[in-house]
Amino acid sequence: MTPDPARMDALDATWKDKPGLWGFLTTVDHKRIAARYIVTALLLMFLAGVLALDMRWQLSVAENTRMGPQLYNESFSLHGSTMLFLVSVPVMEAMALWLVPLMLGTRNMAFPRLSAFSYWLYLGGVLTLWIAHALDITPDLGWFEYPPLSGPSYSPGHRADIWAQMITFTEVAALAASVNVAATILKMRPPGMTLARMPVFLWAMLIASLMTILSMPAIMLVTSMLISDRLVSTHFFAPAAGGDVLLFQHLFWFFGHPEVYIIFIPATGFVSSIVETFSRRPLFGHNVLVLAILAIAALAFGLWVHHMFAVGLPRLGNDFYTGASMAIALPAGLQIFCWIASIWSGRVVLHTPMLWIIGFLATFVIGGLSGVMTASASLDLQLTDTYFVVAHFHYVLVGGAMFPLFGAFCYWYPKATGRLMSERWGRVAFALIVGGFNLGFFPMHVLGLMGMPRRVYTYPAEMGWEWLNQVATAGSVIAVLGGLVFVGNALASYWRGAPSGPDPWGGSTLEWACPSPPPAWNFAYTPRVSSLTPMWEDASRIAVFDGIAVDRREVLVTSVTDAVPVYRQKSASPSIWPLVAAAAVSAMFIASIFTPWAIAAGLLPIGAALTGWFWPTRARATSGPLRARS
Repeated sequence: MTPDPARMDALDATWKDKPGLWGFLTTVDHKRIAARYIVTALLLMFLAGVLALDMRWQLSVAENTRMGPQLYNESFSLHGSTMLFLVSVPVMEAMALWLVPLMLGTRNMAFPRLSAFSYWLYLGGVLTLWIAHALDITPDLGWFEYPPLSGPSYSPGHRADIWAQMITFTEVAALAASVNVAATILKMRPPGMTLARMPVFLWAMLIASLMTILSMPAIMLVTSMLISDRLVSTHFFAPAAGGDVLLFQHLFWFFGHPEVYIIFIPATGFVSSIVETFSRRPLFGHNVLVLAILAIAALAFGLWVHHMFAVGLPRLGNDFYTGASMAIALPAGLQIFCWIASIWSGRVVLHTPMLWIIGFLATFVIGGLSGVMTASASLDLQLTDTYFVVAHFHYVLVGGAMFPLFGAFCYWYPKATGRLMSERWGRVAFALIVGGFNLGFFPMHVLGLMGMPRRVYTYPAEMGWEWLNQVATAGSVIAVLGGLVFVGNALASYWRGAPSGPDPWGGSTLEWACPSPPPAWNFAYTPRVSSLTPMWEDASRIAVFDGIAVDRREVLVTSVTDAVPVYRQKSASPSIWPLVAAAAVSAMFIASIFTPWAIAAGLLPIGAALTGWFWPTRARATSGPLRARS
């Protein structure tokens, strides 16, 4: 339904941010906040990629002395921590923050100020780690920081503390974003979008958010225990005083393995959306895909010990975790078959986003097969500290999550910018990245089988590993060149790309019903849904609900299961207090690296910021009752 100009002018006056720096700092627009997340994560991905290329260059020649062990350990730790904690999880949350309200036909997230707070706190974690790197106090014990090496006896100074507090920053930010996404999906769906009519993308984001809420407290707890050991001389991980270093590994991997699926499950939502659109048919096995995601989420919490097969745990327990690790391949396989069936039975259009999905399918299957191999405790005992695991890990995370992310970026780029990316340069970037990645990482399987250990900065020439490392380095260079082409294509298309219109791909879900780029208010009316593919029913005659205010920020709240309208909820206005609160929390976290009294001292400014955040304002009268319109 096309709104009249007066309505759009009123919505602009209500929802647009103030111009200039003040508008930038106070915005609660989910699209602007998500864009900041994405740009920050992409910049960090570039920096982490440079570190990886530097390490590859070091390993391309046997007995190379260009990097010493300390610099290599710092580079390895910074690369892994950045990619896993500052890129992979936050960028998936950013995609949810950007897309979920658009797919729900609503005007903002359930808790707009919480969205802003999560980004500012995430940025605090980014700056904490990378400013420490600039000051030459980079964490140097890997992205996992196992004790006793990270304990006070073996790691003096503050490198380990900086890593642990970076985790605290990013996990609090992740929890804030996940609560927001889950509440939005459960309580702000458009009328008619029952749970059975939710797109797979929304299911994926909901389940990933719930997994984050359940798993993140474990990593926050274990890093807090580590800081406590280092700062106030507790003994959680000190065996001589009754502590247990394996307790750290159990708590870390209870988060660490679900984290892999917190990254992967949103990618399944990207794949499902793109496959449906470019196969020109509803997804084959929609219910199977949703149940497979639920099964993966449940199993992900029961197999963390397969990261600990080499630590000497009881063999009976190893057998259980071997079975659980192999079982998780079954729902993942069902997903692969559903996507292939959708492609096989559809009329496929091979635009660039679909090419990324084909690259994902091929690459992820290779990573899945090597995952089933390392699920065996007896084989994993031989492979766990070799480059075979490096290859497997990157095939799963890059092939299984980053390739769908690149496809999603190309797919929703026209919606975000109103312009199409170049197909020619998109194909060039795809070929370079996928080809370079496989050339770079597949030889690592062979290196692992030949016995090359991971986390080493050099190796003897007589081992015969040099030529494979040179092939891997060449592949990495090619992939980085592809990344530069990808970024160049995105930047050039932003200014020179062909206009896209609201729905260039013929998508099936509600985000394609609003203009491109979406206005500050997203939708003038709340749509009403009657199928899984509302845009394919009759996009020009989507029924809508009227009665949501245009002169004040307001959103519709619906019931959890059947999406029946319940009431209208005031949506938070722009505010500086999320930034102030994030700055107060950041100051407390950073100061607590040096003194435990910072926790007590930080409560007062945090309390003052939260008081300002929640200080009530007088609400204006709302508009009339809800009414359906066609």
